[in-house]
Amino acid sequence: MGMPDMNALHGIVGARRPRFLAELETLVNIDCGSYTPAGVNQVADFVTDALRELGAQVERVPHVPSDARQLGDVVIGRLTGDGPRLLLIGHMDTVFDEGTAAERPYRSDGERAFGPGVTDMKAGLLAGIHAIAALHQAGTRPSITFVANPDEEIGSLFSTSFIRNLAPQHDVALVLECARANGDIVSSRKGIADYHLSLVGRAAHAGVEPEKGRSAILEAAHLTLALHALNGRWSTVTVNAGVISGGTRPNVVAERCELEVDLRATDLDAFNAAAAEVERLVASPTVDGVEVTLRRSAGHPPMEKTDASARLVELAVSIAGELGFSLTDAATGGASDANTCAALGVPTLDGLGPVGGDDHSVDEWLDLASVVPRTTLLAGLVARMGQAL
Repeated sequence: MGMPDMNALHGIVGARRPRFLAELETLVNIDCGSYTPAGVNQVADFVTDALRELGAQVERVPHVPSDARQLGDVVIGRLTGDGPRLLLIGHMDTVFDEGTAAERPYRSDGERAFGPGVTDMKAGLLAGIHAIAALHQAGTRPSITFVANPDEEIGSLFSTSFIRNLAPQHDVALVLECARANGDIVSSRKGIADYHLSLVGRAAHAGVEPEKGRSAILEAAHLTLALHALNGRWSTVTVNAGVISGGTRPNVVAERCELEVDLRATDLDAFNAAAAEVERLVASPTVDGVEVTLRRSAGHPPMEKTDASARLVELAVSIAGELGFSLTDAATGGASDANTCAALGVPTLDGLGPVGGDDHSVDEWLDLASVVPRTTLLAGLVARMGQAL
């Protein structure tokens, strides 16, 4: 595979900037929360057309709901070419409710753009597409599978099976989440497990015969304290009982309660040890007569930095230096599809979109000045990937 000159590649990407920004505005102004499948599929239409314009063979797989809510389609584009086999992954959904785009449409103020999903991750999707287009224009045709995921913000419940099947067929996975607010790319991420606990006791009159009751809320309180006590037992583990609901009236001993728990850790040993302790606590209720059922509703294994991913970082740092900016890598507490690929032993790097911050909030922003250098960095990384393998 030909190695394009970085200055020439930067010029090609720079010439595409007006198109990038026009497409960014269009995508940000589409409501595409995970549970807004019509909007997600509008983004899927865009990605499908863009990949076909690049010459990709595109497979589009609709979601068929069982007991879950309807989701958007998975889009998989395959581009044949030279060099290592690369898996590029981005997601099309956001965390925002329908109507948000009308309330807070795309806007720019100087070198910052704002709007729902502007950085997480409309800009990352576009960086992947424009990086490939720039390489083609420079005469370089890498071997790429591009996956656009409709449900990353809810744990990739539908799309993970596709990613798991594809990842081992590739030499490297590059994930298009935007760079951290300080410009860092991401070389490791915490693993995450979401737990739903259902507690069932026995109702009774709280004033007349409370001794006959078995309080599910009391057991939930004991469990909350015990779960939070796990923080600090392992240096990288965080546990949070974030949602609790139960009971009917203040004069009734609560028969039922629900508890939602978030568990995270940076390394697999600590992650597995903490998960085992959560299961042990649930299996041994403090309040006699209360039964607790544990369901793991979603999760990702930890993305650990390996020797192979460290070489990817070194290559990215070198290319950034050629482009005139410094680059460092970081660990982050949030999970992404990079966790899935890394856990399968595929060298993986994340945070390769433009720079942004305040994800999932009304203040979400994108650094417009970073669009060209970061898209060029991604293109250079794809073109020179063989140097890191």
